Amino acid sequence: MYRNFRQILDKIKGRKPCVVSVAVAQDDVVLDALKRAYDLGFVKAVLVGDAGRIAPMLKTAGLPQDIPIVHEPDTQKAAEKAVALVRQGEAQVLMKGLVNTAVFMKAVLSSRNGLRSGKLLNTLVAFEIPGEDTLLFLTDPGLNTYPSLTEKKDILTNSIQFLQRIDIPHPNVALLASNEVVSPKLPATVDARSLVEMASKGVFPPATIEGPLALDVIARKEAASHKGIESRVAGKTDLILVPDIETGNAVVKALTSYAKATAAAIVVGATHPIVMTSRSETPEGKLCALALAQLAYTEQG
Repeated sequence: MYRNFRQILDKIKGRKPCVVSVAVAQDDVVLDALKRAYDLGFVKAVLVGDAGRIAPMLKTAGLPQDIPIVHEPDTQKAAEKAVALVRQGEAQVLMKGLVNTAVFMKAVLSSRNGLRSGKLLNTLVAFEIPGEDTLLFLTDPGLNTYPSLTEKKDILTNSIQFLQRIDIPHPNVALLASNEVVSPKLPATVDARSLVEMASKGVFPPATIEGPLALDVIARKEAASHKGIESRVAGKTDLILVPDIETGNAVVKALTSYAKATAAAIVVGATHPIVMTSRSETPEGKLCALALAQLAYTEQG
């Protein structure tokens, strides 16, 4: 369990740097995050994109001028070349730069040259929320739009396995819905009940999985008590599974915009860690996502 991102940054200090391949790297916020990661000593980078734009930006960002740059002004080709560097073993982590998510993921998901592992891919976002005691993880607010029950099972499995790789061996998992009462009129509640039944049969890696649970119960033990709900995860949830992308997107925006949370987003289920924060994310958020990817890579390796 991590109280904040600083604990993760402290944990990876002194570890061998991983090499990050950045797709369409002519992005000042990405380069700012890389500068912070370089200063902490946990990454090296290969930058793929428009060399004529990237080179002067390195100086502005204060990054070493000898960082390798692969010149490719075409956005789609730059994404493909960045993926290829990871696939060929020249980098261990892939990072999204100034490129549309659909273009980026097309390169990642290429059946011939991508980073498919045979698993479903999903986004996993970590939040440091002011006033809360621990980091909160949430999935999947970014890739799978309206996942089926089978897809939710895969998303949950990927996410629990990732948490275990970063030393959260038995996470508390909450299955988000609008209500704790299972009703066929609320498909999210039906799926949540099915996932809990799967958990009771040992389908998932070790975890405490409960649902359906509304967000107030997930966040506060007092809300569970007030509703007469006995819960082992209320008030101490590590991971929330959202029912669909719309719900997930709303929760992410609410936490970052209103609660002023710092968010770090990665993609799990691929052959290598993928940093895929929003293009509008702050350098701090991108730095924390890089730290998560590095931690996952070194813990797995």
